[in-house]
Amino acid sequence: MTELVEHGKLFIGGEWTDPLGTDTIRIVSPHTEQVIGSVPHASEADVDRAVAAARRAFDEGPWPRTTLEERIAVVSRIKDAIAVRHEEIARSISSQNGSPYSWSVLAQALGPMMVYDAAITVARAYPYEEHRQGVLGPILVRREPVGVVAAVIPWNVPQFVAAAKLAPALLSGSTVILKPSPEAPLDSYILADIAREAGVPEGVLSILPADREVSEYLVGHPGIDKVAFTGSVAAGRRVMEVAARNLTRVTLELGGKSAAVVLPDADVAAAVAGIAPAAWMNNGQACVAQTRILAPRSRYEEVAEALAAAAGALVVGDPLDPATQLGPLVARRQQQRSFDYIRIGQEEGAKVLAGGGRPAGLDRGWYVEPTLFGDVDNSMRIAREEIFGPVVCLIPYGDEEEAARVADDSDFGLSGSVWTGDVEHGIDFARRIRTGTFNVNTFSLDMLGPFGGYKNSGLGREFGPEGLGEYLEHKMIHLPAGYEAGA
Repeated sequence: MTELVEHGKLFIGGEWTDPLGTDTIRIVSPHTEQVIGSVPHASEADVDRAVAAARRAFDEGPWPRTTLEERIAVVSRIKDAIAVRHEEIARSISSQNGSPYSWSVLAQALGPMMVYDAAITVARAYPYEEHRQGVLGPILVRREPVGVVAAVIPWNVPQFVAAAKLAPALLSGSTVILKPSPEAPLDSYILADIAREAGVPEGVLSILPADREVSEYLVGHPGIDKVAFTGSVAAGRRVMEVAARNLTRVTLELGGKSAAVVLPDADVAAAVAGIAPAAWMNNGQACVAQTRILAPRSRYEEVAEALAAAAGALVVGDPLDPATQLGPLVARRQQQRSFDYIRIGQEEGAKVLAGGGRPAGLDRGWYVEPTLFGDVDNSMRIAREEIFGPVVCLIPYGDEEEAARVADDSDFGLSGSVWTGDVEHGIDFARRIRTGTFNVNTFSLDMLGPFGGYKNSGLGREFGPEGLGEYLEHKMIHLPAGYEAGA
């Protein structure tokens, strides 16, 4: 039985504060369908307080004027505290969104540590000031903190995405209002405790759990300088529309329908061993999941058999059981969404090769079997629309030209992979696909390189110097003729 976790205050400007509203958010276990916690629902008045605190801290406070090493020290303490509490964080997130605990330890807790660590490495090497010889004389180019950031994060990997936004924002000298999803706000209270212990100054960080209506108010607030959003394409479009009223800068990390391409010369066993975890990762609730698998017709049956066996071997059950490899979906609506797409796929003529229903023996909880469709055409809805559940499509192709065309034939462009016996050839194939990240004979996400999407998968980048640059403004200072730096 999961212990009921109840919080009565909001974290505003670094202090635990009574909410100005009376609404609460109830968190429901996707495994038991029972309430496991509650937190205050932030109101628009709470947003006003948080923005005012962040505005004062940025405009008048010491944070933007501290040295880089002072900011690195604070962010390092956040990372170290996550290491100490990583099991608590993993259990909190798994209990809310159904992530398998073993996966949560790696991706929901240790993953954020890697994000903070990589961001520190990038920040130390970043060129904050650069002297150039201009057309009309010498110039100095400066990169300065963007200001007050509204960071809106999803429920599927909340601490990982929070770190992707908090780390560069804090290191830049900006201040942040973090808005967790109402499905998974409990772990954000652990983060708030960590931030206080790490010495994040007054006003620099607020955390406000809320629904879409209050999120929209935050995004459209005139006191916000930048919005960093991760979520669905539909929500991303709305964020951009609302932020545009104030010409607020936005970065959007949105959805995906990524293709894993098995070339004819691939080692099928090795390819499937790499693709299966990437296809059904986090119960299929991952924007980078490899949900379209392209197999050559000459080896289609071999790939289909191996993938179906991999799906059938996945251990489905209680997300807090260390043996579980696939847990429940975050909410009943997500479960029903997967079932709807399974029905649609069958109506479109695709064949269920594995799964397709509720797992046996799991009559309670929002479970869906790991499902593999075969004989999928790329024009089918199950191949074009992001399902965000454990439903994967296997698409046959003829030659490599067709494989590249089908892989690229998507409204999304977030991730992808190619599996081949020739790595150099795989690199050439990767160059042809319009997607923000791509893998050759592997699947990973490196925090020292840029992450983001083409097409409907978003705007801007996270991680690496490109990600830090999203939280910096560029200023040009003209200098008199004959001036030499350091003279």
